[in-house]
Amino acid sequence: MLLIPAIDLKDGQCVRLQQGDMDLSTVFGDDPAAMARRWVDQGARRLHLVDLNGAFAGRPKNEAAIRAIMKEVGEEIDVQLGGGIRDLDTIERYLDAGLRYVIIGTAAVKNPGFLQDACSAFGGHIIVGLDARDGKVATDGWSKLSGHEVLDLARKFQDYGVESIIYTDIGRDGMGCGINTEATLRLAQALSIPVIASGGLAGIDDIRRLCALEPEGVAGVICGRSIYNGVLDFAAAQRLADELNG
Repeated sequence: MLLIPAIDLKDGQCVRLQQGDMDLSTVFGDDPAAMARRWVDQGARRLHLVDLNGAFAGRPKNEAAIRAIMKEVGEEIDVQLGGGIRDLDTIERYLDAGLRYVIIGTAAVKNPGFLQDACSAFGGHIIVGLDARDGKVATDGWSKLSGHEVLDLARKFQDYGVESIIYTDIGRDGMGCGINTEATLRLAQALSIPVIASGGLAGIDDIRRLCALEPEGVAGVICGRSIYNGVLDFAAAQRLADELNG
């Protein structure tokens, strides 16, 4: 079970949002590279970066911070990145910079042909982020709700050849009210590719519940506000996950 620390970037700083609202952000650090080093030193095997400005603008906005992170830890750990990825040139640039995976969200929903092209050109490096509220997929930095069902899109994107799906329950994100394990499990059971849980991680009990779902295809969880405000001891949680899942 991968416990994946999130580093959300806004204006070059490390922040956390509540329910995707850019106006409800808390700054947790102004040195993204140092933050990346912190989590790697505590045992992280993958990092999750989000270019929040990019997600809203539709193009990369925090490239300097991203490159600083890659310079610090890129040779030690897999790094995945989402936010503002709308074309193949951006994907190629990020992969050339050392990122292992790029996460396509809004563009996958609005332009499935682009996702197909990305999977063809960069097989094994494409993750889709499906962010949902009440089972419906949201786009544009969670600001717009589509009419698409999560499961329908996930099955279609699986056929395109995506490496995995990150499933986020928007209503829980940043709220510390617990992962939506039921919806995550349903999605994992319906797919043959890994599902990564996200949104609302509340503490060590969530880690125990998610570890029990690993045989069903839940491969990891994004760790956000809980590890920044001290509710979850990341190093201890990763050790527990390793013990439970061997």
